Amino acid sequence: MSVLACLYAAALLVAWANGANDSFKGVATLHGSGTLAYRPALVWGIGATLCGSLSAILLAGDLARRFAGAGLVEEGVAADPRFLLAAAAGAAVTVLVATFCGLPVSTTHALTGALVGAGIVLAGPAQLHYATLGLTFLLPLLCSPIAAALLAASGYVAFSGLRRRIGVTQELCVCLGGVEQVATSIPGSRSALLSSGMVVSIESLERCERRYGGRVLGIGAQILIDRLHLLTAGAVSFARGLNDTPKIAALLVAAQGFGLGGAATLTALAMAFGGLLAARKVARTMSFGITPMSHGQGFTANLVTAALVVLATPLALPVSTTHLACGSLFGIGAVTGEARWRTMAGILSAWVITLPLAAFLAAGTAVAAGLLW
Repeated sequence: MSVLACLYAAALLVAWANGANDSFKGVATLHGSGTLAYRPALVWGIGATLCGSLSAILLAGDLARRFAGAGLVEEGVAADPRFLLAAAAGAAVTVLVATFCGLPVSTTHALTGALVGAGIVLAGPAQLHYATLGLTFLLPLLCSPIAAALLAASGYVAFSGLRRRIGVTQELCVCLGGVEQVATSIPGSRSALLSSGMVVSIESLERCERRYGGRVLGIGAQILIDRLHLLTAGAVSFARGLNDTPKIAALLVAAQGFGLGGAATLTALAMAFGGLLAARKVARTMSFGITPMSHGQGFTANLVTAALVVLATPLALPVSTTHLACGSLFGIGAVTGEARWRTMAGILSAWVITLPLAAFLAAGTAVAAGLLW
């Protein structure tokens, strides 16, 4: 098999792995808050991602050029199919391993590490442009989840204050014998006080539904927040397609086998199939593993994530939707006191491992490619 054929297969595998690991991240809050079941949420996320992927053809050319290695290594190395193959293979295997383990990692992070590993082997350590690596790639990846956590935490506090000021209440709903009853959680216990006066034991808050009572501008508060939540989840998925597609399509474009339009279309389809077939493990972690969430918390996390990704894309900043989505949930969980720190520690450990693992795998692939071709 020729090196170009291997490159095309590896690039599409990156896209498939990205879909499997990332497709549910934009809609995880819909599932975690009880707004949508798994399958409808997944379909909504994939549809919005496809729209973002196709929009990337017009809006994200600079980002595609950056992830073809431009500025990180010399042009001659960046155009070498062996360099591109090594980068694709390193990123693909890294994301696939994380997906199998149910850990939400960043394809952007994996690609960055893989580009570095391939560059060290094929260009030499001295030929890498470390200033570009630090300022253009690593700095946005490091700062963006911190910014997302801070913005989501402060946004949730602000929205909660506004909700109380306009008279919207938060209710806990449990189902007993097929009949829904409004309940109040009793702090420090796994119990709830029903509206009838009965105290019941609750397995976990995930088994209950948090709803909003009252009206805003004549519309039921719960109906309004559900609609806004759906829109922001779609916005995150759209932004993910807009930001992730050109990074992966860049591997095909740099090989001069496809234009950006054709490469983005193939990437989008592979991402969609990856999400449909293998998103469930990561979906569970994102929806329920980080923090219990209400509809309002999910809306806030999505609003922050979508805004930061959309702002970063035209600036060609390689931020990660994964880092931003997790960072937003981290921030809200910390504010509410419901954060699941063990899950967070596992996710953060996976983030730390992603870059060196992708670099190591890409370097090994580059060595093998150099021997074969």
